[in-house]
Amino acid sequence: MKKIVSTKNAPAAIGPYSQAVEAGGLIFISGQLPIDPATGTMAPAEIKAQTEAVIKNLEAILKAEGLALENIVKTTVFMADLGQFAQMNETYGKFFIKDPPARATIEVKALPKAALVEIEAIAAR
Repeated sequence: MKKIVSTKNAPAAIGPYSQAVEAGGLIFISGQLPIDPATGTMAPAEIKAQTEAVIKNLEAILKAEGLALENIVKTTVFMADLGQFAQMNETYGKFFIKDPPARATIEVKALPKAALVEIEAIAAR
């Protein structure tokens, strides 16, 4: 059985998918873009600002379920340019200080809305 997770405090899905789905005690969070949910605008075209905005969107979805970033067990980071990995990693590390989740980072040709970074996550209750 699955439960759809949704909050107005994170960007609405821009296609036929859910912000997140819970099944078996795990929350599968769809890739989040650096979009401000209040205004619908993208964070500045700078990797640190976009990484922070993406993680705050992940956090908002988790908060809707009474969870926090500490509940994340795995992330996948999609980047338009791995040449900016160090800057992304520095910002990412500020949010995952103790016992960080497993992670994969992948360079892709392009991301929706010309974002520099997108992150999907799996969290556990």
